[in-house]
Amino acid sequence: MRSRLIAAGLTLLLLGGCFSDDRKEPPPSPSPDLSTPPRAVAVAKGPFRAGPFEPPRHGAYFGAWIKPEELTQVGRLTAVATLEQSLGRKLHFINTYRRFEQMMGTPSDEAFLADGAKLMISWATGDNRSILAGEHDDLIRKQARAVRRIKDPVMLRMRWEMDRPNLRATMWSGEDYIAAWRYVRKIFREERADNVSWVWCPTAEGFIRGDAPGFYPGDDQVDWTCVDVYAGFEFQPIGTLMGPFLQWAAQRPKPIVIGEFGVARAWGSEARAAWLKDAERTFKVNKQIKAVAYFESDPDGNGPNQQFQLSGDDRAFKAFLRLVKDPYFNP
Repeated sequence: MRSRLIAAGLTLLLLGGCFSDDRKEPPPSPSPDLSTPPRAVAVAKGPFRAGPFEPPRHGAYFGAWIKPEELTQVGRLTAVATLEQSLGRKLHFINTYRRFEQMMGTPSDEAFLADGAKLMISWATGDNRSILAGEHDDLIRKQARAVRRIKDPVMLRMRWEMDRPNLRATMWSGEDYIAAWRYVRKIFREERADNVSWVWCPTAEGFIRGDAPGFYPGDDQVDWTCVDVYAGFEFQPIGTLMGPFLQWAAQRPKPIVIGEFGVARAWGSEARAAWLKDAERTFKVNKQIKAVAYFESDPDGNGPNQQFQLSGDDRAFKAFLRLVKDPYFNP
C-alpha cells in the first residue's frame, strides 16, 4: 500500500505539525539533576474507561509525529518509514495533524492503517462560538462520516493545547470550549462515528499556571486524558514539568496518552540524552500512562529552543532508541 502511494506521487498538502512561537527565548537555566529516580503519582485503579481505542493491559504504546521533508501524502509515508527503519520497529500509532477543514481518512491514513498502525488525529477545530452558532455543522458532519469510514479505533484530539494563551481569541473561554466539545461530540454520535476515543490534551504549562483544568469537558465526555510536555524554553525533568497534570489526572479513571513530548536541540546532546532516559523511567513508573508520542520535528521558523528532532543527534538518538526498544513500550 505504501509503495503504491509513493509511486503515485500524490501532492495533497497537510498541516505540518505544531505551531511556530515568537516568544523571546530566555537564557539557559542550570541543568537539573536527572539521576535521581522519578516519583510515581498514586493513580486511579483500572480498568480505565477508554472508549474504542483500548489501552494495553501492560506497558504503553509508542507513537510519534514525524515531520516530512515535503508536506504531501507521499512525504508523510516516507517520513514514517524512514524513522521506523532507523528505530528497527513499527510505530503503534501515528500522530497526524488536520486543520478544521482538512479531511480525515486520507490515502496516507489508509496506508498507515493497512500497515498495522493506528491513528491519533490532532484536529484544529475553529472558533468555538461559531461552532456553537451552527456555522460549521455540515463540515463537522462530513468529518464525522469520514472518521466512521475509517472503521478502526481512532484517538481524536479535538483542538489540542486549547489552553495556550495565543489561542484565547478563538477558544474564548473554558466554558465555550467545553460547550463546543459537547456540541461536536453530539454530532459525531448522530453520525454514528462510534470508533472515536475522545482525547483531551492541554499543555503541561497550563497545569503549572492552573488554568488548564477549566477547559475539561467532564469525565462523561473524555475517554483519554493527555498532556503535551516539552523541555523547550525551560530544561527541567519531565516529571517536574508534567507533575501538576499527573496529580490532577490521578483523580480520574482514564488512561493517559502523552500526546507530544520533546527535548530541544538548544540543551545539547548530553543533556538531551539524560532527559530522554529520565522520560523513559518516568513513563514506566507512572502506570496510568498507556501511550506516548514523540514530536520528531524541527518546525519552520522556530529557534533552537523549539527544535525537537532527534535524528542527526547521535547521542540523543541512542537514548531515544533505548526507550523505543524497551519491552515496556512494545506490549
